[in-house]
Amino acid sequence: MKKRNNNVGPQVRNRGRTTGQGATKALLAALMLFFFAAGFVGATQTFAHLMAYQATLGPNWNHVYAPWRIVQWFTHWQKVPSLAPYFTKSMGVGMLIAGGGILVTAIVKIAKSKKGKGNEFLHGSARWADINDIRAASLIENDGVYVGAFEEKNGKVTYLRHAGPEHVLTYAPTRSGKGVGLVIPTLLSWMHSAVIADLKGELWALTAGWRKNHAGQIVMRFEPASSRGSVRWNPLDEIRIGTDNEVADVQNLATLIVDPDGKGLESHWQKTSQALFVGVILHAIYKAKNGGPAATMSAVDGLLTDPARPIKGLWEEMMSYGHLPGGKNHTVVGRAARDMMDRPEEEAGSVLSTAKSYIELYRDPVVAANTSTSDFSIRDLMNHDTPVSLYIITQPTDKDRLRPLVRIMLNMMVRILAPKQEFENGRAKASYKHRMLFMIDEFPSLGKLEIIQGSLAFAAGYGLKFYLICQDINQLRSRETGYGHDELITSNCHVQNAYPPNRLETAEHLSKMTGQTTILKEQVTTSKNAGGGLFSGSTSKTIQETQRALLTADECLRMPGPRKNASGDIEEAGDMLLYITGYPMVYGKQPLYFKDPTFLARAQVAAPDKSDIIRKAKPGSVTARNDDDDEAAAPIRVKL
Repeated sequence: MKKRNNNVGPQVRNRGRTTGQGATKALLAALMLFFFAAGFVGATQTFAHLMAYQATLGPNWNHVYAPWRIVQWFTHWQKVPSLAPYFTKSMGVGMLIAGGGILVTAIVKIAKSKKGKGNEFLHGSARWADINDIRAASLIENDGVYVGAFEEKNGKVTYLRHAGPEHVLTYAPTRSGKGVGLVIPTLLSWMHSAVIADLKGELWALTAGWRKNHAGQIVMRFEPASSRGSVRWNPLDEIRIGTDNEVADVQNLATLIVDPDGKGLESHWQKTSQALFVGVILHAIYKAKNGGPAATMSAVDGLLTDPARPIKGLWEEMMSYGHLPGGKNHTVVGRAARDMMDRPEEEAGSVLSTAKSYIELYRDPVVAANTSTSDFSIRDLMNHDTPVSLYIITQPTDKDRLRPLVRIMLNMMVRILAPKQEFENGRAKASYKHRMLFMIDEFPSLGKLEIIQGSLAFAAGYGLKFYLICQDINQLRSRETGYGHDELITSNCHVQNAYPPNRLETAEHLSKMTGQTTILKEQVTTSKNAGGGLFSGSTSKTIQETQRALLTADECLRMPGPRKNASGDIEEAGDMLLYITGYPMVYGKQPLYFKDPTFLARAQVAAPDKSDIIRKAKPGSVTARNDDDDEAAAPIRVKL
């Protein structure tokens, strides 16, 4: 009979596990060894019995001798004629025992070979991860982000943490406990820099105190719609003015301004508005550099809406102003103004009105004040002397209104913190002092951020680690507000975890990720003879191998969630799934930070009343930043 072909799926590289076929071989080998040893025991004890257990036979324990003594006795006394019959008889007993054992082993082998099919993984080889898989995946005893917990057979619950550079994607419905189970434990233990999307400011309240006072970090609170305690950041300060990159930087910023949802520049008005913004922003920055008003988003809006000057006056100024040394006009600025002057009046008015609509957010005096200058630069986040934690806080009532600004900030962070890769001694050279964690809850609600989707494949090489959280697969793949069916987020997140879903599509996605397994199906058939007595029937039993999902979609939907009290507070953790590329799915438990005394104590450290700042604005200084401004504006730590 042919050997089983169990080299399917992950079994091709069996990590020391014993498959069914391997277990059979081990059993046969054990039987052979046992009966071989039993033959020696039988021969030794038979010879000792025939010799009446004489003292000359050597040491024993209640007339029991070591199995190999028969060999020693034969070596010493084989030439004694009177003992020859004893040796013959005792060795015959030993051979009889060993021979019987060989016969039994052969019978077992034949029985095993007739049982089952040739491939025990014929219908699938999926299985749940055990503690050995979890250790192999390096999820225990490290300083990474929290991705779940695992309950062993003895009831012990072990936290699971991922310290590698790979990104994490979480599926968790609202009010499912992802904050208390994954986000807060991570922020109360992550020692490197972090950018945290914080809806309502809850994460600031629970984690900023520990990160500042015990992790020794600079903690900054950017809440653009708040007039109290927010750090300030001006997007225009990140433009590398006076370099070969200035036009590209401004074009990227202008694209973000006119594409607040990430759907691309679909209309003529978006494209023309983008070209207009490139010229106006450059004009505002160069005027500030030459001693004019600070270049801000509010100032750009002011140039386009100045009631004291006709708009034609702005176009003429942009074409005649001496932006560059020697009074030379900036080509890009002049061309943008000429484009507007050459358009028909009706079209030019439509372009202008469209452009104004994209920056009306900065007419809010609070937002304008919080974007009027920069208390930090994006490069400081990974290159300051100490790690930096930046909390981006948007209250629910302001979330949609502030989304364009948050998108600009995140986009510029990725572009600036993932520069051109440098190499040294044949290896990539780290161009940063601290790793950076992007903890972004409700990630798809920000709209499609193509820069993040595209950079996930290489961002890890720059020290960037993304922890992205969405409600379900539908939210992520929405064609209207998400990344579409062909998204690349799941492809580039090697760690994916999920709380019990409430959408069938997400359950089906998770079921497919667990894979198919082979199970035994037992079928019992009972028949009775017509007119027979009580015991006249017969029963037959058939066992078949069949396929099923390791976790079906409906089972996924019925996974136990967290148990809550009448107030909606979580009292007991629910179950969850954790997938690591290259390893079986983990059926885990949800961590709860408030059940852990260490985390609870850390969360009780009071958050600071105000944000730290890194850079102080110099009196009379301009806000447009050059690449060599770092030395002039030395980073400082403000103690609050």
